[in-house]
Amino acid sequence: MEIQRLREKPFNLNDQDIDWVKTTFRQMTVSEKIGQLFFMVGYKQDEPFLKSIAQDIGIGGLMCRSMAKEEVVAAVTTLQETARIPLLIAANLEAGGQGITSDGTKIGSNMAIAATGNPELAYELGRICAVEGGGVGANYAFAPVVDIDYNFRNPITNTRTFGSDPQQVAELGAAYVRGCQEQGMAVSIKHFPGDGIDERDQHLVTSVNDLSPEAWDQSYGAVYRQLIEEGAKTVMVGHIALPAYSKLLNPALKDEEILPASLARELLGGLLRERLGFNGLIITDATTMAGMNLAMPRNELVPLAIENGCDMFLFTKNLDEDVRFMREGLEAGLLTEDRLNEAVLRILGLKASLRLHERDNVPVLARAEALLRQDSHLETARAVADQSITLVKEEAGVLPVTPARYPRVLLYDIESEANALGYNKTSGLAASFIPLLEQEGFQVTRFEPAGVYEGLQSSFTEMKNSYDLILYLCNLATKSNQTAVRIEWLNPMGVNVPNYIHSIPTLFISTENPYHLLDVPRVRTYINTYGVNDYTLPLLIEKLKGASPFKGSSPVDPFCGKWDTRL
Repeated sequence: MEIQRLREKPFNLNDQDIDWVKTTFRQMTVSEKIGQLFFMVGYKQDEPFLKSIAQDIGIGGLMCRSMAKEEVVAAVTTLQETARIPLLIAANLEAGGQGITSDGTKIGSNMAIAATGNPELAYELGRICAVEGGGVGANYAFAPVVDIDYNFRNPITNTRTFGSDPQQVAELGAAYVRGCQEQGMAVSIKHFPGDGIDERDQHLVTSVNDLSPEAWDQSYGAVYRQLIEEGAKTVMVGHIALPAYSKLLNPALKDEEILPASLARELLGGLLRERLGFNGLIITDATTMAGMNLAMPRNELVPLAIENGCDMFLFTKNLDEDVRFMREGLEAGLLTEDRLNEAVLRILGLKASLRLHERDNVPVLARAEALLRQDSHLETARAVADQSITLVKEEAGVLPVTPARYPRVLLYDIESEANALGYNKTSGLAASFIPLLEQEGFQVTRFEPAGVYEGLQSSFTEMKNSYDLILYLCNLATKSNQTAVRIEWLNPMGVNVPNYIHSIPTLFISTENPYHLLDVPRVRTYINTYGVNDYTLPLLIEKLKGASPFKGSSPVDPFCGKWDTRL
């Protein structure tokens, strides 16, 4: 790569910046260049470990998992004070500053933003992520997610996306990019070439985007083109195959030779660099995922990820071994010196574009405290909750829900952690929701299965005489390493299934997954909130009472293409 390319979008370096890149690059040993390729992860302030990776290996960056502000500031301070070359500090800043610190603001999921229909809130999400993340030392957002949620069965994309409309995904993604990068923080549009088609998880398999090149160009391609034009500095590449495009660009490929995009030269170079014109930095998604490791042996994929077009290598399976694999790959010719140098120049170019070579990169706790959870940030979070909560289906005459109409409420709660070790009734969302209902004057009974065998269950007449309203609160979030997000009903015969919809007014509230109508198709009143921030539950109750209107509009098909979900 010609170093003058760093003068172009998205780096936009000036003469002084170029001089810093040249000088720094000339002074680097081969070991230092290899170190810069690695992007590690940190879960806590572990000073010996952090000093070692910053000084001995000379990593290029570190992703912080969410921790207390004091720990983030301490960890970043250790890294930046130890490193010879300033580090990229990243986090999954997808939904707010809480992505890097538990003391940050949760604004809302991408899908909640999309449900508001308001691009200004997407811009504010990006801006607040940059302000709060920057306050504790981050300079790089692993966001926005610009996958398209075409397949409701996908266990990962879901509310992390801006929905299933490519135009809306592009518009809101571009707004996030502007809001974030205007604050001096790099974004990473992800997960190229696009998740949301397959129903499998790239953490567990090499997932597949099976669109034709024409269909991809009109959907995912259009999104990436717009965000590249917007100036997105980096792209995160998924362990997702795009077989039709791979074969178009390399007709000689056999099926067994098709690789995930993170290793596919024709997708990284031919599609992303050449066809889409992306000049910024390319980083892999986590290289610990099975979707990458199923493709080839680890000692080959480590150097080939860089050789075939990625510039940075995210996480390691075994740190010492992966660094050795990269070095041995260079010595054996799996990684060429030219490709190593090109990647390092882009890494330095990104750092210069963020002014890391000019500014003090050590965060100050007092400044962080002043930036986190500002009143304006909390007001944005409230606006997202207020404008996103969506009334998908409404049975005539059931709303509003007031103590005068429905004094006795039976609550069925369905929680992600209900079967987890250590779960108890004082944890989970229902423990927060029930007191809010009781403060309004409702008498709330939490469902407890009793007499579960056939013939011994509560009688139909007893249920009708005991309760005026049934509320379902379903809190099943998508997460890595799961193959489905579905309701698992209690035995026998689904004792907590909505069996009383014809006899007792029944409302179903999903606080996470917007597709639960698949499992409760005949429920007549159904609500999606797309996640929960500090304001979601109180505002939900206001809307149930009729004190506030439902304002959200679903960014996906909540009926899952089924006829019975509309009944």
